[in-house]
Amino acid sequence: MTEQLHILCVDDEPKVLEGLVLNLRRHYRVSTASNGQGGLAIIDGNDPPAVVVSDMRMPEMDGAAFLSQVKERSPDTIRILLTGQTDLDSAIAAVNHGQVFRFLTKPCNSQNFLTAMEAAAAQYRLITAERELLEKTLRGSIKALTDILSLANPLIFGRATRLKQHAAELVAGLGVPFSWQLEVAVMLSQIGCIVLSPANNEKLYYGRPLTAVETESTQCVPKISLQLLESIPRLELVCAILDAQEYCFNGSGSPSDAPRGESIPLGARVLKLVSDYDFLEAAGISPGVAISTLQGRKGRYDPKLLGTLGRVKNKAAPGIGQIKLDSLQVGMLLVQDVVSTTGSVLVPRGHEVTQAILTRLSGLEPGTVREPLMVLGS
Repeated sequence: MTEQLHILCVDDEPKVLEGLVLNLRRHYRVSTASNGQGGLAIIDGNDPPAVVVSDMRMPEMDGAAFLSQVKERSPDTIRILLTGQTDLDSAIAAVNHGQVFRFLTKPCNSQNFLTAMEAAAAQYRLITAERELLEKTLRGSIKALTDILSLANPLIFGRATRLKQHAAELVAGLGVPFSWQLEVAVMLSQIGCIVLSPANNEKLYYGRPLTAVETESTQCVPKISLQLLESIPRLELVCAILDAQEYCFNGSGSPSDAPRGESIPLGARVLKLVSDYDFLEAAGISPGVAISTLQGRKGRYDPKLLGTLGRVKNKAAPGIGQIKLDSLQVGMLLVQDVVSTTGSVLVPRGHEVTQAILTRLSGLEPGTVREPLMVLGS
């Protein structure tokens, strides 16, 4: 049995729609629309179709224009054009503007139609499976990398974890998804810090003033991070975020051909803002004063993002608990550095406790970890 994928049929002739539904309903979930606008409303809904079958000649919006909109709004949806128009110009318009998967002419016998639908369904499954595998593989590999590096250099990736939390809160306040590309960009934005001295990284982590030499070295971090990642396939959007993260919203201090305003990728605008916010907060500045400081830097940040960050950071802080090391559990969030009795940072604040962290801390000699620990989720 074919999986019950969602199929959308769009045609201004009721009898044609009835025939399409009759052919498809045994194997698919079928929606119908009598015009392009009605079809786009379904595309924009909570259940975008796997395949769209559209007539070519329809009032107000023809099939080529409709399928072009489908491609923009739901790129994974497979597009099929079914029309009585057999002229070459219609076919070319549909292929060029809507990038159709199949071009079928009326009348189309049931077997040929179902064969085309099966091919479209298989193509949809292939595309979605490849994307899911890619995302899971990339994210899993990058998580393994960051987990290893967080143990090797806690300060660098402790700061990256804090940036990730700031960014997640910010995009949630905007009401947009926290895309995996932005998550990866934020987590790996600090990888270039491996070239900095331990003292420089410690100052970044704690928000301490930098010397002129340290400031110059730190300014190279985005470029180094980008160079380390740009050879990895399918990270183009991640690299675009890292490449534009230093651009000011109003274009000041940027090359004349650099993007400005909303032309700067959203992820880059988010990363620039949360990086500067974190540096202030790490220095012990309260969220309200940190936001005011950033507001005083006219033109550097997207004002919408800055206003949203101010709202989410000024909310009441959640409760924090104190626990002993032997009560630490996977999933708890560390809100204070875990340090040794000699003052060395073992696990930076902001980390969610993983099994690797728990195993590492539990394997230390008794009395090595300074207690109590400060966590959320206790």
